[in-house]
Amino acid sequence: MHRVWGAWVARGPPSRLTDRVSRVNDPLPYQFLADVVLSLHVAIVVFVVGGLVFIIAGNLRGWRGANALWFRVAHLIAIAVVVAEAWFGAICPLTALEMWLRSKARAATYEGSFIQYWLQRILYYDAPPWVFTVGYSLFGLVVLATWWYFPPRFGQRVREHEA
Repeated sequence: MHRVWGAWVARGPPSRLTDRVSRVNDPLPYQFLADVVLSLHVAIVVFVVGGLVFIIAGNLRGWRGANALWFRVAHLIAIAVVVAEAWFGAICPLTALEMWLRSKARAATYEGSFIQYWLQRILYYDAPPWVFTVGYSLFGLVVLATWWYFPPRFGQRVREHEA
C-alpha cells in the first residue's frame, strides 16, 4: 500500500481497502439520500397546505394551537419562500439537491419545480410555469388574509401566567 493524495491505495490484487473505496462510489447511498430529501420536501408541502387548513379549521372550531405565534410565523415563512422562488424563477434548493443526488445515483431526474412535476404526474395536467406562480401567489395571499382574519396570539402565554 502507498499513500496518494491523502488516501491509502492498495497495490496488486483487490483488498479490503479497495472494496471500501468501491462502496463509496455505490449509487445506493445517493438514492437513499435523494429519497430522504424527497420525504422532507413532501413534509414541507404537507406543512404548508395542511397548516392553512389547520389555521382555518382551528379558528372555526376554537383550537388554541391554531394561532400560536411560532406556528403562524413558520407557516408564513414557508409559503413566502415558495412564492419568492416562483416569482424569481428559482428552483427550490430541495429540488436541486434531490436531482443532484439522483444524478449521482445514476437515477432519473425531472425538470421544473417539485410541485409542478408531482402535480403533473398525479393529475396528468400539463400547465405552464406561470400557472403555478399564480397558484402559489394566491395561496400566499390566503395565508396573509388569515393573519388579518385570524390574528396569531402575541404573548398570550405571559398573560395566562399572570392571571
